[in-house]
Amino acid sequence: MFNSELPSQAELPTTGRLLRSTFYALVSAGIILVTIVLPAEYAIDPTGIGRVFGLTDMGEIKTQLEAEAKADQEQSAAVAKPPQSTAPAQITAPTSVVAPAEPQKTVEIAIPTWKEEITFTLAPGQGAEVKLVMDEGAVAEFQWIVDGGIANYDLHGDGGSKSIAYQKGRGVPGHEGKLEAAFTGNHGWFWRNRDDQPIKVTLRVRGNYVEMKRVI
Repeated sequence: MFNSELPSQAELPTTGRLLRSTFYALVSAGIILVTIVLPAEYAIDPTGIGRVFGLTDMGEIKTQLEAEAKADQEQSAAVAKPPQSTAPAQITAPTSVVAPAEPQKTVEIAIPTWKEEITFTLAPGQGAEVKLVMDEGAVAEFQWIVDGGIANYDLHGDGGSKSIAYQKGRGVPGHEGKLEAAFTGNHGWFWRNRDDQPIKVTLRVRGNYVEMKRVI
């Protein structure tokens, strides 16, 4: 056995020194608790130091994860819990007589038809003109289409020493709309085939006009 010498009375710490050491240890533990443990574990940061070093964010994440885990456990327990067996009393519903449904009435919507229609074929470079004889303020609806290509057109009017150009187009496959006569006279279209193959033009009109005539 090894014999060790016992410390002398002078080498032993005094009571005051022990109390001071204990006090310093408690203060250090308190500082560590407030500045490190509480922010990092519980997101409690009374001094703000934990936020500076990112410890509070760590504590917030841990707290959130614990809350989510607790919610998942509660939800799993609720799902696993067997539903209580409740046997409802059997109630016999009275027999009801359903009257036969009345047949639905079909509502027919009248679609206005075109009043007149004209179709003609234009060879490459050929032109044609169709006019409506109209009074001032009269309105006619129109639709024309080109089958097999495109055409240049000029929508205009003339009569009583007056003339007007309503609209023009180049390389158009068709057009539709309303034509309102600016004055009493002839109002209509001139087409020319600028393609290298024949085209067929179909014009449909309806509305307030006297007659439709092909000029060219």
